[in-house]
Amino acid sequence: MDLKIQLFSFIFSFLYGIFLYFISRFFFRFFRLKKEKIQHLFLFMIGVLLSLLYYYLLLFINNGYLHLYLLLFILFGFLIPFHFCKK
Repeated sequence: MDLKIQLFSFIFSFLYGIFLYFISRFFFRFFRLKKEKIQHLFLFMIGVLLSLLYYYLLLFINNGYLHLYLLLFILFGFLIPFHFCKK
């Protein structure tokens, strides 16, 4: 993988982590269901769909190579807004 594709993959993974933070915050705030099992199933399905979306978009960027450091950039992108947006 050349440097340009790798840098774009880093930036995309970081921004996708920020996107995941705001999507998860939205779902936890607005989709409070009475039955806990249904809520967990719904959140699991959303997690699977978001994972498939990430991999699908990664197919266009770097032919779907998923490295550990890309997952770390997603985690880093998730934790940055978590740190700055907490009340």
